Amino acid sequence: MTSDTTAAGYPVYPLLTPDDVPGYLRSRGLLPLLGSDSADGLTVREVSDGNLNRIFLVRRDPDVPGLAVKQALPYVRVHGESWPLTPYRAAAEARAYRHLAALAPEFTPAFHGYDPDTFTLVLEDIGQLRVLRTATVEGASPGEVGRSVGLYVARLSFATSDFGMASQDRKRLIAESVNPELCELTEAMILGEAFIEHEHNRNHPGIDALAKELRADAELRREVGVLRHRFMTKAEALLHGDLHSGSIMVGGPEHGDRVAIIDPEFSFAGPIGFDLGLFWANAFIAAIRADVLGDPALAAEHAAQVRLSWEAFAAEFRRLWPSRVDRIFDDAFLEVFLAEVWRDGLGFAGGEAMRRVIGYAHVPDVDSLPDPEQARAAARVARLSRDLIVRRADLAGPGAVIALALGDGVTSG
Repeated sequence: MTSDTTAAGYPVYPLLTPDDVPGYLRSRGLLPLLGSDSADGLTVREVSDGNLNRIFLVRRDPDVPGLAVKQALPYVRVHGESWPLTPYRAAAEARAYRHLAALAPEFTPAFHGYDPDTFTLVLEDIGQLRVLRTATVEGASPGEVGRSVGLYVARLSFATSDFGMASQDRKRLIAESVNPELCELTEAMILGEAFIEHEHNRNHPGIDALAKELRADAELRREVGVLRHRFMTKAEALLHGDLHSGSIMVGGPEHGDRVAIIDPEFSFAGPIGFDLGLFWANAFIAAIRADVLGDPALAAEHAAQVRLSWEAFAAEFRRLWPSRVDRIFDDAFLEVFLAEVWRDGLGFAGGEAMRRVIGYAHVPDVDSLPDPEQARAAARVARLSRDLIVRRADLAGPGAVIALALGDGVTSG
């Protein structure tokens, strides 16, 4: 190890503070994006609310959106330097934004560049929008956010698959998109730890017996292994990689009902159903939250996001299909392919939902509920997760899955 690397072997680089940010933007020639090359009068507000990054909003007028400066930390914040994490994930995020700027600009914050020396991205400030998860916990309707998510995933995945790219270009993309440390984190959190006894796991005491039962379920364990292997080996297309409700920003009519999808730092080439599955899991969790709070209409709206996203994804993929570059893949193959994406999505949704109630990184959708509703919701999410994983081959469409989520067909547990 040299003096300019950390104990984990990562480069040592300056971590920005609010006072540093104006000068940093000047050094990168980006101040004119704020209307002037002067740093005088700028306000800088740190809005970091996760464990992996520092995020600053920079504005000339505090009420007018400006720029967002996002810097990757070399560790997981909640554990400090005892849990190092590669800052090179910022390069994966920048690569994803470059693709998305061309493929789905209406759902992507404007990207103003990446600085590899400090692992920092500069983006459009979308601080006027709300995080979908926050809005959900506050009881807001999801509207038709699922339709936007379906279009987003379809455009990114078709264009970066063997349908949208020549074979040699695809192989280069796969090689460039390797993101080993964050993939390993996903494998552990979503398709690993929750299904075994592990120090990271926690759950509501009221579902201790259920958690133990699920970890002893041989059929469930086998199918998690199948999904984990698919995640590890199925490089179908470039993914967002972390497309849950905390990575989706939404605006009301005053913001044109805008949907913006952020934080693709887990991006890599993987199974297309993964991005859809993460979104579905969080929609189901939101539906169960509303249901246990006695609002079946809102619960149905959240569950309907699965139908909206799947229908938008499939329709957009079919629309793009005639432009495929490899004509060996015919129309009959497309239907087989879409059915496989659907099944994969259900399985990955089960993994994501399970870790949110008996694994690591829970969500306030469940944890902010009072008892006994919290225990009831956690149990329903866990049982639904098991069904999504084990019964995914038998769940032929959104209607059947929505019935499971709303408690009209759950058979396990």
